[in-house]
Amino acid sequence: MTQTSITTPGNTGALNPVLEIKDLTVSYGKVEALTNASLTVGEGQIVTVIGPNGAGKTTMLSAIMGVLGSKGEVSFDGTLEIVPEVEHMVARGMTLVPEKRELFGEMSVEDNLTLGAFQRYRMGKRDQAQTLEEVYALFPRLKERRDQAAGTMSGGERQMLAVGRALMAKPKLLMLDEPSLGLAPLIVREIFRIIAELRRRGVSILLVEQNARAALQVADYAYVLETGQIAMQGPAHELADDPRVIEAYLGLGGKHQAMLST
Repeated sequence: MTQTSITTPGNTGALNPVLEIKDLTVSYGKVEALTNASLTVGEGQIVTVIGPNGAGKTTMLSAIMGVLGSKGEVSFDGTLEIVPEVEHMVARGMTLVPEKRELFGEMSVEDNLTLGAFQRYRMGKRDQAQTLEEVYALFPRLKERRDQAAGTMSGGERQMLAVGRALMAKPKLLMLDEPSLGLAPLIVREIFRIIAELRRRGVSILLVEQNARAALQVADYAYVLETGQIAMQGPAHELADDPRVIEAYLGLGGKHQAMLST
């Protein structure tokens, strides 16, 4: 797929950018995994990055968060981060739910959630109890299992717990890496329903997904990442109707359909 933009470059719907990256490049030795990627997430928007496995989606999130070294510009909440560092980005309101969820399996659901508020507690905020009730209202299943060890939960429940733990930090930007990976279709629909609900509550979301169909249905704006480069971008509903996206990601004969289907 050649470099194409459905609209003018950049997220034209992002009136108040929460995140702006420009010419972000990440290399593993001499190999560039991400090349000159530019992306914008507006306040209260869901922006998705879709693309095949190995395209560089997780690498992009890791570089934004400061887990990986990078070249280029990362501006978050109006401030240019010269060298993003994980602890600093978390303190400023950026939260990443990684693909592997990274829960503490032997700890209870509630203890995992409480850990999500650690940075706010360290900054002197004492609203953890109220935030916990808000998370339980969003995920009633977690409240039912509040004393259960996280490692004994189903895949869908663990994903809910990972998202809930991230929300305990009251993030300005929530980044989700493959939230539907390995989940049954019914659970995938529930996860995406929750993502849409978070947007309604004003949370800005950067969603990385192989499940292009579900991602384009829930997102406001979308980018297609292929072999480390932004190949296409535009309003999600326009990309969903674009013949090139349909052929590669959505059509029944698409080369990635078996991998992406739910």
